[in-house]
Amino acid sequence: MNQEFYNEMEKLLSPEAILINEPMSKHTTFRIGGNADMFVSPEITQVPAIMRLAKEYQVPVTIVGNGSNLLVGDKGIRGLVLAFGKAAETVTVDGNHITAGAGALLSKIAAEAVKNSLAGFEFAAGIPGTIGGALVMNAGAYDGEMKDVLVSAKVLTKEGQVIEVKAEDLDISYRHSCTPEKEYIVLEATICLQEGNEEAIREKMADFRGRRINKQPLEYPSAGSTFKRPVGHFAGKLIQDADLRGYTVGGAQVSEKHCGFVINKDHATAADVWELMCQVRAIVKEKFGVELEPEVKRLG
Repeated sequence: MNQEFYNEMEKLLSPEAILINEPMSKHTTFRIGGNADMFVSPEITQVPAIMRLAKEYQVPVTIVGNGSNLLVGDKGIRGLVLAFGKAAETVTVDGNHITAGAGALLSKIAAEAVKNSLAGFEFAAGIPGTIGGALVMNAGAYDGEMKDVLVSAKVLTKEGQVIEVKAEDLDISYRHSCTPEKEYIVLEATICLQEGNEEAIREKMADFRGRRINKQPLEYPSAGSTFKRPVGHFAGKLIQDADLRGYTVGGAQVSEKHCGFVINKDHATAADVWELMCQVRAIVKEKFGVELEPEVKRLG
């Protein structure tokens, strides 16, 4: 890591906030990943200055949230990893609108919604990610998606400007928004919910939580659903029908509980997971003629 860049970063952040050769396995729900050259988790207001410095010193930057949808390579990530974490998890409620910093966990936002008797965000309560990451990929579950509630986002452009973008201008579709293509960094998001009954909202969240526990392999590290839903099919059902339940490569396994999940069964490497995903895709394509597209994002 460039020493001059490090010295300049120390002027922006406290030394203890700058982690060198930080294992990414600590920051992904897969519990997999080599080291990041430099890892920081700044406040929202510090992000523009950090990005200006990185541009000046030509340091590549990788943006992550809670690491719940990532497969980080075994050799790690070069340059700077900027993680939206606790320092960027502000949540404010104004009537039926909730504005949250990019690092706010969806579970925390859902809890605030319940306390304020606001309905419509129950689908997100069990998704183990941040609102920034959820917006980027239009995360969803149980027939709900971010696009259903999103009003606007505050983003940092590649030119270094902080702008407000309306939801309809983010080209949101299934597991997609235009933020990666436009190189936007999501700093904040505002959602709009409906007035509801607190008890009914809690019951709905409890129902979703129970379904997750019963159907998903939460006892193992994973990145959630491994593949996107193909048109007219369900990825998990195709994988199951291909007789791949429990299929293993190294320490990675197609979950026996839910075939739509690849799990870190026994100290899997990123190479194990990726090879397993490639083999599953090839077998499903051969048997059913359906191309499975990864939902997990590969870094490093």
